[in-house]
Amino acid sequence: MFKIIAIFFGFYYFGFFGAIAGFFFGSFIDRAFSYGIGGVNPMSRAQREAVFLGTVFTLMGKIAKADGRVSEQEVAHVEQMFNKLGMAAQHRQQAIALFKKGATADFDIKPAMHEFMSVCGHTASLRQMLLTYLIVMALADGNLDPAEEALLKEIAHYLGYSQEVFQQIMAMIINQSHFAGGQSSTANGLDDAYKALGMTKDNSDQEIKRAYRKLMSQYHPDKLMGQGMPEDMIAMATAQAQEVQTAYDLIKKSRGM
Repeated sequence: MFKIIAIFFGFYYFGFFGAIAGFFFGSFIDRAFSYGIGGVNPMSRAQREAVFLGTVFTLMGKIAKADGRVSEQEVAHVEQMFNKLGMAAQHRQQAIALFKKGATADFDIKPAMHEFMSVCGHTASLRQMLLTYLIVMALADGNLDPAEEALLKEIAHYLGYSQEVFQQIMAMIINQSHFAGGQSSTANGLDDAYKALGMTKDNSDQEIKRAYRKLMSQYHPDKLMGQGMPEDMIAMATAQAQEVQTAYDLIKKSRGM
């Protein structure tokens, strides 16, 4: 209602551009009355959550089967995800059905990606978190098969990432995974730490700090939930944040920061 009034008065006093300003101002007032200042339409949030979860599990199935077979490690990774999400038996069965659907030979990712982009694609964090979860899935058996990497590249393309950016994200996630459990799992801990932040030893302290803060913001629970990340999946984002924190702490210690 306020939007219509604001458009009318904006046009009456300031012409066409006044009407445009009135549209945005009136929309803000209407939204505030409906959902509170800064509120989000619960229907649109529920839709984003449903599409995000559906896309995650179907594409996980597609990636798991990309190399020809679903390995025991990949099944265990999905089971671990179910446990982290605390899924009820009914929801777990739905997720398994989605995973199996994605693992079928004739499953086409194109419709799924178009739906994801139309509902969630305007949010950079949701796009990157989807790609993050799928890369972690591809690495679950300790080996990145060429077919899995090709599929990830295709998904990244749908998400709007160039091949160069995809490779950067891939390298960061691979090296972040080396810090699961609170310490480096390889002999090249410090080198891995820099790569986990997308940095090198040549970067300044300030550049490294900015990269760390950007990653921590990306994985921040409140930010992700506000943008439509299902609450149950926050635990996985928190785990990624802990890996980034461990890598950053190692770099700080080595530099005396």
